[in-house]
Amino acid sequence: MTGGRRLLRVASLGAALLVWQGLTSLDVNVWLRFEQFPTVGEVAGAFAERAGTGPFWQDLASSLRRIVTGFALAAAAGVAVGTAIARSRIAADVLGPLLEVLRPVPAIALVPVAILLFPSNEQGIVFITCTAAFFPVLVSTRHAVGALTPVWEEAVLTMGGGRARILFSVVLPGALPGIFGGLSVGIGVAWICVISAEMISGEYGVGYRTWQDYTVIDYPGVFVGMVAIGALGWLTSTAVERAGRRLTRWLPAREGAGTARTRTGRGPGRSPRAPLPAAAPAPAGAAGAADARSGPGTFPGQTREVTP
Repeated sequence: MTGGRRLLRVASLGAALLVWQGLTSLDVNVWLRFEQFPTVGEVAGAFAERAGTGPFWQDLASSLRRIVTGFALAAAAGVAVGTAIARSRIAADVLGPLLEVLRPVPAIALVPVAILLFPSNEQGIVFITCTAAFFPVLVSTRHAVGALTPVWEEAVLTMGGGRARILFSVVLPGALPGIFGGLSVGIGVAWICVISAEMISGEYGVGYRTWQDYTVIDYPGVFVGMVAIGALGWLTSTAVERAGRRLTRWLPAREGAGTARTRTGRGPGRSPRAPLPAAAPAPAGAAGAADARSGPGTFPGQTREVTP
């Protein structure tokens, strides 16, 4: 990313903060009511105060642990089940109808089920987070695997490769761009559900603390929680996207992406393939004689024996 783009992004964030400060400090009340909103300075002061306490970091660690655990389970299960449904008719017939019935159910609606099913709130929140991220990964994996051209699989079969070789050399690498698209969506949905679950049945976490601040009408504390949620969500989403770019380095770079690839398809840091040396021109007489002796099925410069 160029310096100009970084500056533009920082400027857009700064402009949003200035608008927020202006609307709240002037107590603007034109349909939207900003007179009860805390100012940027009040939120910054509350954030600095809480950042020096242990419970704040404990809440961050609890939410981050829950999201990482639930998302990792959802990623593994979603890729495995999505691949099985796309590759096996039996799996599609057995698992497909059940998953399609469960997929429209919001994960946050499973809070009563989690309370009844699991012995602790921690396990129930991880279950809700996993369920929220599972279906985006499942659907993206199923479509990505199903869209692969069969030519690659036939090539591996022709060279004697088995089903395991096809899976790990063709199917999963070819579906990686689509899989990471689902992972990027899943991490965002997982954050929505983990915060909601913490508000309903949590004991620790950013969502639990934000709801507690709302109940005692501590609006700067509420906005501190919102800022913490946004920062954690941005960090985890960025980590997923960078992992996706690293694992799909073989994809051609986008125009103007800042990481130019050579015409040979090699990535940065690798030298392009050296051009082949040009053939020395043959004398005119020799070229004419070669053309005269060549016939169908010969290459230029290749002679063919002629039987008189």
